[in-house]
Amino acid sequence: MRGWRVHELGEPADVLAWHEDLPDPEPGAGQVLVRVHAVACNFPDILVCQGKYQEKPPLPFTPGLEIAGEVVAAGEGARAAVGDRVIGTPPMGHGGYAELALLDAEATLPWPSGMSAGQAAGMFITYQTGYCALHRRGRLQAGETLLVHAAAGGVGSAAVQLGKAAGARVIGTAGGAEKCALAKELGADEVVDYAAEDMVARVKELTGGRGADVIFDPVNGDVFDASRRLVAFEGRILVIGFVAGRFADAPTNHILVKNYEVVGVHWGFYRQMDPRRIPEWQDALNALWARREIDPLVGVELPLREAPEALRRLASRGTTGKVVLLP
Repeated sequence: MRGWRVHELGEPADVLAWHEDLPDPEPGAGQVLVRVHAVACNFPDILVCQGKYQEKPPLPFTPGLEIAGEVVAAGEGARAAVGDRVIGTPPMGHGGYAELALLDAEATLPWPSGMSAGQAAGMFITYQTGYCALHRRGRLQAGETLLVHAAAGGVGSAAVQLGKAAGARVIGTAGGAEKCALAKELGADEVVDYAAEDMVARVKELTGGRGADVIFDPVNGDVFDASRRLVAFEGRILVIGFVAGRFADAPTNHILVKNYEVVGVHWGFYRQMDPRRIPEWQDALNALWARREIDPLVGVELPLREAPEALRRLASRGTTGKVVLLP
């Protein structure tokens, strides 16, 4: 098979190496071999190339955290049969930046009917993370105000749709008129352009000075600092990621005085600690998709050979929705 390998750690553009003759994987017990129709790009793909992700696969490895494709071979005890269309997360280091990938039994789920390959590949981690964050960790209730940072991005666009489906009033933040317009199309009730206006002042104005009950923050850094000023009494700040590159401080005295929560959301940890949640959340997401209350946004699709360019675009924070590669 053809695909990408990382032989040394560094920036993706420097360390991703294209191979024309990688050995085809062979499925073991419980595994399926999938011909990849699409692989979604995620910020952790960048971090794992740099050696900065919490999971560090041994060299050499193939990135690619989530795929959609067709089963071409199945091991004993697999949850899918040859010909089935599936989505899932390959084992770390044996990822989807290749023509073929393996999925373990617990990571193999049906491809939602009616979704394109790009949507199916890009919805799993993004919408699972959003659902886990808003419902499990954030306890979002109908009628509450949800503030979504980076509302036009991959996980942010999912949070906007999931928040609206939950009956929340959604305020999105985004940089630039184009992204703000997209966040509005996704369903945000109000959108704040942090590139053109004072985000803190505007959100306070929109909430009558009260702030947001739940804040969805995949950015961190300065954005988290602003979120501490914008969280309501008994509010919850959901820490999703760190695309800003700076780990913000969460002063305990401020948390105490304002009476709010700072909540970590490490969706991948549930696969180890509470794996039964994953299919439960997927069933809920499939129901939302069937009613078209969610509609995964694919911002750009590129050939698999352009993986370094795809990750460059993702790192620049100039993308909208999911960035997807097509073998």
